[in-house]
Amino acid sequence: MQNITKAICCLISALTFVSCSDENETPKPPPSTVSVSGTLPVLYIETENNQPIVSKEQYINASYWLDPMGKDVDPVGTESEPLPMQIRGRGHSSWKAAKKPYKIKLGKKKALMGMPENKHWALLKPTENTVAGLRMGKLMDMEWTPSFRPVEVMLNNDYIGLYFLTETIRIDKNRVNIYEQQDRETNPELIEGGWLVEVDNYRDECQITIPECNRWNLTLRYHSPKELSNAQLQWLTQEFKAINSAIYSNDKSSTEWEEYIDVESMARFFILQEVMDNPDGFHGSFYLHKDLRENARWVAGPIWDVTCYNREKTDYTFRMKVHYGFTPHWIGEIIRYDSFCQTVKAVWNNVYPDKLHEIYEYIDTTVLPLAEAWKNDCERWDEDPTQTAQLRSGRIKNALKRNMEWFNGHLPEGEQQQ
Repeated sequence: MQNITKAICCLISALTFVSCSDENETPKPPPSTVSVSGTLPVLYIETENNQPIVSKEQYINASYWLDPMGKDVDPVGTESEPLPMQIRGRGHSSWKAAKKPYKIKLGKKKALMGMPENKHWALLKPTENTVAGLRMGKLMDMEWTPSFRPVEVMLNNDYIGLYFLTETIRIDKNRVNIYEQQDRETNPELIEGGWLVEVDNYRDECQITIPECNRWNLTLRYHSPKELSNAQLQWLTQEFKAINSAIYSNDKSSTEWEEYIDVESMARFFILQEVMDNPDGFHGSFYLHKDLRENARWVAGPIWDVTCYNREKTDYTFRMKVHYGFTPHWIGEIIRYDSFCQTVKAVWNNVYPDKLHEIYEYIDTTVLPLAEAWKNDCERWDEDPTQTAQLRSGRIKNALKRNMEWFNGHLPEGEQQQ
């Protein structure tokens, strides 16, 4: 009787595209009747034996080729001679959506669509927030900001819509260009640099959690190195305990925290989060990196996953907790230091208004040509068709203009100036 029940279960699962072995797996949508718009390059991906992509941890083998579709980009591979790659899922909440984001690893480094060569890339759901946020990072002269290119994607001969092919954050000469510390390093002279970490708000592997203050903890995910020796674990733990202690000093004229953190990079990071009105700033996707060289400090960035709330700004974003319940780390204390506030003003006066004004034309030239692809994407995933490229472009431009004007009238003042 149990065998019959199991057989019926698996038959029903097969008919409904639900795995019998994992009741929490997201159902696979039926193949699309929508196809490419013909207005963008197309990335073709075929998994081995047409396997579905169901894991965020395990890559599966695949092949790919890029068809320029008449655009001014170089083709990569062909249908008759595709190139090897691997692919898996990525993301946290985004992975639960019908349209999935993906992480891809090419068989060999390739310069895709004019971006510097690398093996590692991401396929992200396109948003006007991503367009604005990543461009803002470049206009703010962050040390490195990921680039992206819009593509349409065919997966196993199924149109899965419009994506942003995006550089991922990793230590590399073309990305975060610092010394890369080795896994399980024990040499004390090499442990103090070569780090890429992320202040995170999800429980995951490769994390340490330490008290930030007497009210909440700081969870830190280490991306590089990925496997820590006891010496590395102890150093990283003690390093961030010391940073927390310095930041939370009662003496806001102290410069001790500046011995650990590059102040100008933190000022640029802060301005970007405020202008974008990013509710995730300083508590998720908050990356820091540190090189191995004399007097090296932790640098804020690169930026990643920057969103924008289309709302009236009445306070600094990190204080506006109406729509989210996470704790913004560090910034509530750092903004009390006059030295930080003076650096914010200096950076702001260097970029506003002339330099940041460039973003409006960039948004139009990037978003408006996506009109047909976005239309097809909405049809493919049964999303609101009224969210046109023109509406998206206008919405993010209006939000940025409003946020910049607010910030320009509310530059921070340290405790010594109040």
